[in-house]
Amino acid sequence: MITFQQFAAVDIRVGRIVRAEDFPEARKPAYRLMIDFGAAFGTRRSSAQLTQRYRCEELEGRLVVAVVNFPPRRIGPFMSEVLTLGVPDADGAVVLIVPDKDAPLGSRMF
Repeated sequence: MITFQQFAAVDIRVGRIVRAEDFPEARKPAYRLMIDFGAAFGTRRSSAQLTQRYRCEELEGRLVVAVVNFPPRRIGPFMSEVLTLGVPDADGAVVLIVPDKDAPLGSRMF
């Protein structure tokens, strides 16, 4: 069990994928994402293992949620700045966690 205060320390925000591209240098199949979190946070980069369920073209323009206050993590030659959130489907492929309605970029999950 964690406290609410511990949970509140994780900063989860709404962003919009503005660019998705193949990431052939990754050990596991992944995409490089550029996600816009609005004026307060700007655009951040993320590596996401979404290749089994999504094509780059269908990711661009989608809202996603991501943890924005983890330290950046180097994945091969790419620096991932946020953790894009998803859950596994029955086969283990990542399914994005997304808002079901439009929400302002940078909105914090609570």
